[in-house]
Amino acid sequence: MSGEKKFDIVVYGATGFTGRLVAEYLNKQYGVGKTVNWAMAGRSQDKLVSVRDEMGLPAETPLVVANSDNAASIDAMVASTKVVLTTVGPYQLYGEGLVASCAEAGTDYVDLCGEPAWMSKMIDAYDAKAKASGARIVFSCGFDSIPFDLGVYFLQQKAKADLGGTVARVKGRVRGMQGTFSGGTKASLMATLEAAGKDPSIIKLLMDPFALTPGFTGPAQPAGNVPEEDPAVGGWVAPFIMAAINTRNVHRSNFLLGLPYGEDFVYDEMLMTGPGEQGRAAAEFVANDKSFESEDGPKPGEGPSKEEREAGFYDLLFIGEAKDGRSVRVSVKGDKDPGYGSTSKMISESAICLVQDNLDTKGGIWTAAPAMGDKLIARLEASAGLTFTQEDA
Repeated sequence: MSGEKKFDIVVYGATGFTGRLVAEYLNKQYGVGKTVNWAMAGRSQDKLVSVRDEMGLPAETPLVVANSDNAASIDAMVASTKVVLTTVGPYQLYGEGLVASCAEAGTDYVDLCGEPAWMSKMIDAYDAKAKASGARIVFSCGFDSIPFDLGVYFLQQKAKADLGGTVARVKGRVRGMQGTFSGGTKASLMATLEAAGKDPSIIKLLMDPFALTPGFTGPAQPAGNVPEEDPAVGGWVAPFIMAAINTRNVHRSNFLLGLPYGEDFVYDEMLMTGPGEQGRAAAEFVANDKSFESEDGPKPGEGPSKEEREAGFYDLLFIGEAKDGRSVRVSVKGDKDPGYGSTSKMISESAICLVQDNLDTKGGIWTAAPAMGDKLIARLEASAGLTFTQEDA
């Protein structure tokens, strides 16, 4: 990255629901033009002014007009900043021009993408350009997939310390969660399904656990698509809708780190529903639940009230199983609802980490663990309401 940049971070999509939460967090945590020089960006100057004033942000908060339909405006925004933080999805509909611009200009980038087929396409198209320019492009910096990606990374550090090496089998288990998935997450899923209906190659990518590890294919992975009894948690587990993206990102992290989890690494994610017949019934209910496909729930730009966001939480358990029978367990917990309150803090701290922390990360298309690792964990624990804890095995 060359030359002086006007901004440290530009929040693109700042007038949307999640973008507003990001702006609110950055203002509360870092002020405007103080420790971090950040700006709000969106399609309309009038809307930006309206949202800034409505939120009670300082009048001096910088505003940048940029539109995904106008390549020159995207390029100008990208040229003005060290990092673009984008909440404008579905990324497969609105994101490629911004990724291309960042890769060309050497500008860092973070998003909330949970669209593995699009991510695979972006890796093929722009990874080499990002490496050449020095742009550090980090996908999936929200609930998908930071707590899972960093949870496995944290577990493997503990396995090395306690067991003398990493473990080739890790189970990700959602132990508790209250809150909603974002409207953007749902819109991304719908856009992916529509695209897959038109292009069979997308279905093949979506079915491939190693869709984001070009040139490497590991062992067969658990399907995770039917309820099962899991002795490791003493009860039943059910399919977890975000496993399809999180597992791909965890495998990409292993790949980018040089396969320290092993070439035979196996990872799955499921939702814990409890022991006995009650747990089984709950698991079957979850497996048959089609509400995510309904018209109900938040649309992009909508979301829960502040009270609902504050009341939300998540509790994730990761179990690492060594081949000799020993195990290690860690938890990752968040203090706000996953899809909005916690996600807005996670992506903000990811951008801050790229700006302020002395990372060895070179240009390229990354996941959070190899790009920011321990430094991002420290930031999330210090400021974003996450905890990473080792538990008794």
